[in-house]
Amino acid sequence: MTTTESHPPNGAFAGQAAPVVRTTAGAVRGRTEEGLAVYRGIPFAAPPVGEARFQAPRHAHAWDGVRDAYAFGPPPPQDLGNLGGPGLINVPEGDEWLTVNVWTPEPAPGARRPVMVWLYGGAYKLGHAGSPGYDARHLAADGDVVVVSLNYRVGMEGFAFIEGAPANRGLLDQVAALEWVRDNIEAFGGDPGQVTVFGESAGAGSVASLLAMPGAAGLFRRAIAQSVPGTFFSDALARDIGAALAAEVGLRATVADLATIPPRELTSAGESLSGKMAGYIDRWGQAAPTVTPFSPVVDGEVLSVTPWQALAVGAAKDVDLLVGHNRDEYRLFVAMAGHLGRISEERATAALRLFAPGPDGERAYRTAFPDASPGELFERVQTDWLFGMPSLHLAEAQRAGGGRAHVYELTWPAPGSGGALGACHGLDIPLLFGTYGADLGALLFAGTEPSAEAEALSSRFRTSWTAFARTGDPGWPAYEETERLVQVLDAEPEVRAYPEEASRRLWEGYDFRALPLL
Repeated sequence: MTTTESHPPNGAFAGQAAPVVRTTAGAVRGRTEEGLAVYRGIPFAAPPVGEARFQAPRHAHAWDGVRDAYAFGPPPPQDLGNLGGPGLINVPEGDEWLTVNVWTPEPAPGARRPVMVWLYGGAYKLGHAGSPGYDARHLAADGDVVVVSLNYRVGMEGFAFIEGAPANRGLLDQVAALEWVRDNIEAFGGDPGQVTVFGESAGAGSVASLLAMPGAAGLFRRAIAQSVPGTFFSDALARDIGAALAAEVGLRATVADLATIPPRELTSAGESLSGKMAGYIDRWGQAAPTVTPFSPVVDGEVLSVTPWQALAVGAAKDVDLLVGHNRDEYRLFVAMAGHLGRISEERATAALRLFAPGPDGERAYRTAFPDASPGELFERVQTDWLFGMPSLHLAEAQRAGGGRAHVYELTWPAPGSGGALGACHGLDIPLLFGTYGADLGALLFAGTEPSAEAEALSSRFRTSWTAFARTGDPGWPAYEETERLVQVLDAEPEVRAYPEEASRRLWEGYDFRALPLL
């Protein structure tokens, strides 16, 4: 591919031409935007279609001349469910999904700035690096760091069990992108020995997976995991869900069968099954109500054990870890379903019996939270099970394995909807990136202008995250088991003992293992 355009093509971003940078596959030209050099849509692997479909990523095809890196690459096929539309910005159609984007203050080999590599969330079934909510200009400029974002396969292409294909293809894409960073980022002004991988929700689950994967060892020095999901599938569960996914399109879960359906049509399998998962509760247990049939699989090869098991025996003891969660994580999902204030005692009881730990978990929760309403109990146990305790336990596992971890909790409430959403899932994204009006930020800040309080907290996020990427210290003490000090992020941030002590005690000693097939 050779282009010599002097103006950005349709769908690209305005700005002056940035310096040409040579990568291992060929030269690229980006744009200078607000003092940063930005390069978009650089392939880190070959398009995973044709013979490469459902396989581990392969090396990117080389090109001659200079490639204009002005526009984001096309997103991987998206399982949108009932979301109504992809919300894409400036992204073309095509099969060159596996691309990276770079924001850098100085694209020069001698700059050697810290590098931060972003992994998006989206329940392992949707998401793409071109989302406007992930615009990294503030993070790169405020922190004087190089930021990389990347696309990885999601849904059927990235995480479904398929006979004849490696498991966890989305994770393998992430490893390939980190290898690209190792081999190329110095030319963009980054330090390949000073890489921090960071992500939220499914992105945080991916970060946790990378910490446990031998194939990712040595590719990053630090890790930030924001709201780690506790859902990892056993091999047996993944196989059973894979068969059900294939059955939705009348096929077997094999490469030969599923390759007959174009990638963007195959998303219908996940979209269809997601609406039926509650009916599989007798087979899939806790995985059924999550309405996502995709998660990392403990397959014994790509991922041998869960992240909590791996970290507890020292798999990532040499990696600095920053991990945390939001106080009211599950409220977002209750609100999006239209159920705020409408949770019955019956539904609360069912949730407690399914998710609370131990044989007497329901009674233990009711005792620990005696004044909680049915809605509060419903939210609390699912916040704890899905995000809160997996995040805290990841820090504790890192400590047990001889490593160091810093912990935070976001308690500042989203201003949209009159504050009814609280410190819900995803609020940390617009605060970190400063993208209040984009993607989820448009909901969480709806009808409001960012206040001075929001701007200060947003700046605090970026200062702490980039300081951690630079030094391994976000500005508060490391977590340990005596005082349990964490950074509470609110209008008045403070360092104090972990606020969710009642939940911590309920889950003390709980082992986050791969979810079984019942």
